[in-house]
Amino acid sequence: MQNWAVQNGVQKVDGVELASGDGADWQLITNTDLPAGSPVLYVPAGMVLSSDAVVREFGQSLVDAERALVQMDRLTAQRLPLFRLMVKILAEYEKGDQSPYFPWLSSLPRRFYNGVAMTEACFDCLPPYAGWLASTERNTFLSFAGAIRKGFINLNPQTLNDDKVVQWAYNIALTRFTEIWQPSRQKLIAPMADMFNHASNPNVEVTFDGEGNCVVNTIDNVQAGSPLTICLGDPTNPTPIFAKYGFLYDDCRTIFCKAMHLKAQIDELGYDFKDLLFQVDSGEIAPKVWDIFLFKILQDNDRNLADQFYAACKMNDEDTKQNFHQQYFSYTLDALREHVNSILMDVDRLTQKSQSLDPATHPRVPVIVAHNTLVRETFSRTQSNLQNMG
Repeated sequence: MQNWAVQNGVQKVDGVELASGDGADWQLITNTDLPAGSPVLYVPAGMVLSSDAVVREFGQSLVDAERALVQMDRLTAQRLPLFRLMVKILAEYEKGDQSPYFPWLSSLPRRFYNGVAMTEACFDCLPPYAGWLASTERNTFLSFAGAIRKGFINLNPQTLNDDKVVQWAYNIALTRFTEIWQPSRQKLIAPMADMFNHASNPNVEVTFDGEGNCVVNTIDNVQAGSPLTICLGDPTNPTPIFAKYGFLYDDCRTIFCKAMHLKAQIDELGYDFKDLLFQVDSGEIAPKVWDIFLFKILQDNDRNLADQFYAACKMNDEDTKQNFHQQYFSYTLDALREHVNSILMDVDRLTQKSQSLDPATHPRVPVIVAHNTLVRETFSRTQSNLQNMG
């Protein structure tokens, strides 16, 4: 893989190499000190898989497949660039060793632990937020697979009917792309530059120049012997990364408060999941968590007061918000205690359920248990904090 990349124009700084501790999980590391702003890797545009280029390559057949996809599931319209990469990967896979990408494809993982790869039994062992994210990813895959199998794209039926291969192609596209927005919104995969692992505080940045070449530079000083890392998602919220990539990173500091029953209130206030966090190490509660619970209480009891509180949130009127919180603190505290206690009971039940599964037939069990354990430990700390209030 590494020799193939260099022979095809990839340039990497001396000392930057592919390495693996277990022979399965490969990543790029540096064996030399790299100051911030140092070049790390260059992948020529001709090697980059581009969703825009897929459109040009497949033409009308792709247009017809995408039309069928959107008719099946309108929500997938926003993910057409991902669909295009999946089609390209399947087409190159089908060529076998005649594909110019054969060494790269052969180097890629075959087993995944993310939402797409999970079974119904796995979903049944996840809390609602994680289950929602994981099942959404799997449903998108099923829509993609259905559209590809409509017969518009010239792919071998043997390839299309192989569930493992089709799912693998989706997972490769999903877990290895970089998205850019200029000159158009597209998804790109640059072989070799897809070998960076995740860190909440990454030390390299992957960019693409105006000609489509992939350029990687350090954004911090990196010591010899260190892995070179990028950030694969919002570091404040590990569950989307878990659902998409199938792992939990070691340095996560916060998690979403799991208040999926308040999604209507979250949306109405214009909040995001990343605003509604519990601190992993302390159980501390983000201020906007209190907002959504109080907003729900006011909506259920006095619409006029709810409208006043809504206006204060929208106008960032902290004084008015604090007056509301002080006046109704005991009610909000009770609601939060009930929510946290409920999640803890659910997580314990779901963890016991997942541990009853055979890891030989359900290899995602360990990462599911790890996710549920993170939730339980964090919510236990939050529970202690809430018990000391009021």
